[in-house]
Amino acid sequence: MTNKRILLITQNFYPEIGSAANRMKNLYQLLKLQDYDVTVLTTEPSYPYKNMYQNKNFWNDQALNMDKDIHRIQIKNRKYSISMINRLFYYLEMFFKMVFYILKDKNSYDFVLVTSPPIFVGMTGLLAKLRYKTYLFLDIRDLWPESLKGVGVFNYSFIIFIFNKIEKHLYKKADHIIVNSKGFKKHILQRTKISESNITFLPNGARNFELLSLKEKKEFKVIYAGNLGLAQDVEMIKQLAKQLNQYQIPLTVIGYGMEKNSLIDFVKANNLNNVKFKKPLTREKCLKIIAEHSIGVVTLKDREVFETVLPGKIIDYLTCMVPVVASVSGYSEQIIKKEKVGLVVSSKSVEEMLQKILYLKESQIIRNEMELNCREYTQSKFLWEKNIPLLMEVIESQNVKTLSHFYKEEQIK
Repeated sequence: MTNKRILLITQNFYPEIGSAANRMKNLYQLLKLQDYDVTVLTTEPSYPYKNMYQNKNFWNDQALNMDKDIHRIQIKNRKYSISMINRLFYYLEMFFKMVFYILKDKNSYDFVLVTSPPIFVGMTGLLAKLRYKTYLFLDIRDLWPESLKGVGVFNYSFIIFIFNKIEKHLYKKADHIIVNSKGFKKHILQRTKISESNITFLPNGARNFELLSLKEKKEFKVIYAGNLGLAQDVEMIKQLAKQLNQYQIPLTVIGYGMEKNSLIDFVKANNLNNVKFKKPLTREKCLKIIAEHSIGVVTLKDREVFETVLPGKIIDYLTCMVPVVASVSGYSEQIIKKEKVGLVVSSKSVEEMLQKILYLKESQIIRNEMELNCREYTQSKFLWEKNIPLLMEVIESQNVKTLSHFYKEEQIK
């Protein structure tokens, strides 16, 4: 039997930073290790900034650099503008170029795995299903367009209406849906009448080699690592930085995104000497820096859609055995409390977040227990090597359906 062929369609991929690119890279590599024949259709790296990938340090995987199964399309439009209209043009250009690639492609595939958002990439997956006459696996990393409404900057009701229709259609036409947060299941089931058995939870996670050994922290330091965008409560981070400065507690920010410059300006205007900014780094270097800190901070705006998500930075903190102090609700809050890997701020109060940080600063025994809980939970729930069989199970179950259909046709003949 020949190896099953999979086309993986994604906007974000190695060497880009961020949880989306890291997720797709791990899926690609681990499926290949299991002898699946995987091809990637993606874009030239540009997240969060295109110019940063001129730095060879980000291209640190020679095997992937030489891999001829990775096909990249170039996008001329600028992507990460604060204007949602400019982003829309970017997504449309990406959509049409991916469609062109699919239409001219002479290969055949047993499965198409497409990840969304943006929803335009999901649409290319549906076209690929029709073009290759094969199964479609839809990987949902965020609820789109719900998250657009959640950040409160996209108020074109007619376009939102169209996106909602497309979203629902994609859910119905996918042969199987994969989600990186259990919180997404309820939304998808409410939007469609599909069976819950057609949805598989496959979380983001760490690789075995990324688990660092626990080291004694020389200094109590707080870190924020990740996107500083419209979904994150950057105002809360500003005020927290100001409060931490009064207690002379260092805050490291490894950040990028639309609101980064706003945070930098605030730090300068208030002479916050405790805040240190670092440019975006490779995942390996970023994890090492996170591990040097005592507390990882997470903030999300108070919107219903964000109650369903599990931010990638939380998993990164747990990977590095760094307890979390988070202003979140819903699914993330449940995990942090249940697994005792940090503390949750019950209100959008900067003072409460500060008090929880100070409490952990003075409670080293509790902090050490949380660090061990972080490691235990990561190893049990968030290791890619343990979770990739969940996806393989779905692939093989679809193959069984194909064989069953084949045998029925043979009997009819």
